[in-house]
Amino acid sequence: MSEEFGKVRMRLNEVMKEKGISKSKLSFKAELQRTQLNHYCDNKIVRVDFDILGRLCTALDCDITDLLEYIPPENK
Repeated sequence: MSEEFGKVRMRLNEVMKEKGISKSKLSFKAELQRTQLNHYCDNKIVRVDFDILGRLCTALDCDITDLLEYIPPENK
């Protein structure tokens, strides 16, 4: 993603910590493979899958705005 336009960051680790849920439990509840979940936790996703975001929101009982953070570009 071009830094010129800012970037979007997943806050999944923070939300998991707030909710007190482990990766193992979340992957089970959201029906995701652990590797897939790790990519979201490590912000190593290139394209967002809305189905997965929905699963995460449901499993974590949170809103999508809790999971995503927009970081504006530094030069603007």
